[in-house]
Amino acid sequence: MKILWTDFASETLRDIYKYYKTAAGISIAKKIKTEIFLATKQLIAQPESGQIEISLEKIHEGHRYIVEGNYKIVYKKVKEGVLITDVFDARQDPCKINNPKRKIGR
Repeated sequence: MKILWTDFASETLRDIYKYYKTAAGISIAKKIKTEIFLATKQLIAQPESGQIEISLEKIHEGHRYIVEGNYKIVYKKVKEGVLITDVFDARQDPCKINNPKRKIGR
């Protein structure tokens, strides 16, 4: 099983990196990015280890999430492996995850 990233999730992670690079410095930005990547490794062996993402249940695609720091790493199982669809800042209003303006790779 392998980890795949949607363009949307990759862009979101890049935005997180850019923010922390400016706000806290390059070493903090790299640390956060690395921790998010490392957290996804558990999904290779245990793809159902995350909790069901209730906010996305209505689309019936089996989205789950794991938490790393302040971020929900939203994913679903696909034929090719585990697809990371979003990296969502859990400090935001949870309803924002369903905002149609967010082009989450479903």
